[in-house]
Amino acid sequence: MIDRSTKEGSVKDAVAILGLGKVGTAVGFFLRGAAYPIAAVAARSIESVSRGVEFTGGTVFVDYTEAARRGRIILITTVDDAIAPVCEKIAREGAVGPGKKVVHMSGACGLDVLQSAKKAGASVACIHPIQSFADVKNAIENIPGSSFGVTADGDIEAWALRIVQDLGGRAFIIADADKPLYHAAACMASNYLVTLMHLVEGIYLRIGLSSDDALRVFWPLVRGTIRNIETKGTIQSLTGPISRGDVGTLKKHLAAFNEKIPELESLYRTLGLQAADVGLKKGTLSPERVQEIKTLLTEGRSK
Repeated sequence: MIDRSTKEGSVKDAVAILGLGKVGTAVGFFLRGAAYPIAAVAARSIESVSRGVEFTGGTVFVDYTEAARRGRIILITTVDDAIAPVCEKIAREGAVGPGKKVVHMSGACGLDVLQSAKKAGASVACIHPIQSFADVKNAIENIPGSSFGVTADGDIEAWALRIVQDLGGRAFIIADADKPLYHAAACMASNYLVTLMHLVEGIYLRIGLSSDDALRVFWPLVRGTIRNIETKGTIQSLTGPISRGDVGTLKKHLAAFNEKIPELESLYRTLGLQAADVGLKKGTLSPERVQEIKTLLTEGRSK
C-alpha cells in the first residue's frame, strides 16, 4: 500500500474509487477538490493506479475489496464489462452493506449491474458524464459544465444530483429503461461525429489535399455549424442543397460518389433522407419537394 494524504476536516463521506482510468481519475480529482476524502483507490495493477493517484490522493490498493471497505461512497469506474463482476466481488466479500452508496459511471449500463450491492443493503446509482475524454488531462478540462445522466435509487437520487453539482456538472434524470437509447444518442453525437469527420477528411485526401490541409479546410465549417446548433438549435441550423431543395446539386453529388467513392454513396443517401425531414421541419421545403428529394435519394423507391 502507498499512503497518500487527503483533505482534513471534511464532513463528507469517504470515497473509494475502483478503477482509475480517465473517468475515475478525473472524477476523483474533482471530488477531492470538493472536500470529499478520497480514502482509497484501486486498479488491476500498481502501475495504472500509481499514475492516477497523483490526481486523486488516497491509499493505493490492487485489491478492489480492500479499497471498497474504506469508502462509504464506492465508485466503480472500471470498463463496462467489469462493473458487475467487481460489484459482485466486493459484495460477496463483505465490503458493502447498509449505509453505503455504490455508484458506477457507465452510460450504457443500468442499475442491474449493481444488484449484488443492492441485495447487500447498499444504495445504488449511476452518474454518467456526457463527455468525450481523450486522456486524463482532457477529462479534467472537459468535466466542468458537462451534463450528467443520473439514474438512482429513490433514497439517494437527491444525493446523486448534488454530487454532480460538486463535480461542476449539470444533472438530469434518466430512467433505467432508457439508458441504452440515451447512450446511443451520446455515441452518435460524439463517436459518429468523429467518424463522419474522418470520412470527410478522406474525401479531401482523395482530391489531393494533405491531412493537415483537409482539417484546415473543413474545420471552420464544422466549428461554425456547431456554433449555429448551440445558438439556434438543430432545425434552424440546416443549410445547403437539401435545405434549399437544390435537386440538381444532389444529382451531381450522387454521380460523383458513384464514380469515385461508391462505398460512401449509401451513407450520403441515408443522411440526405434525414436532412430532408429536417428541411421540412424548418419550413424551407414543401412536402412535394421533400418527396422529390427522397425519390432521388432512394432511386425511385420512396413513396
